[in-house]
Amino acid sequence: MKRIANVHVSANGAPYTQTVRAGRHTLLADEPASAGGADAGPAPYDLLLASLGACTTITLQMYAARKGWALGDLSMDLELRKDADGNTAISRVLRCTAALDDTQWDRLLEIAGKTPVTRTLLAGASITTRRESA
Repeated sequence: MKRIANVHVSANGAPYTQTVRAGRHTLLADEPASAGGADAGPAPYDLLLASLGACTTITLQMYAARKGWALGDLSMDLELRKDADGNTAISRVLRCTAALDDTQWDRLLEIAGKTPVTRTLLAGASITTRRESA
């Protein structure tokens, strides 16, 4: 398989606060205070939604550029919900300030359903975990 992404995550000493390194970028992940964390960074599900939203809007910008469509300011709100049975649903609301016609919107919504992170989440992924001595 071809490597697509690689990150390093390490506990930084504070309860639940994690340092995430992706290439030359560093950010913190944490749990909110209501869950015992220090709220020093986005929670893991927030990061999941951020990944999905960023992938979607980047892909739509690329697509619109190829088509010569001006999108204006592009934004997306995302929400993750779980029911009592553990079923998960993610909703996305896409906005742009450009005046697009229905055909353009239909195509953008279709493309949103085909972005790489969208496809990964919909298909699922195998996850393996192994130990390694420090």
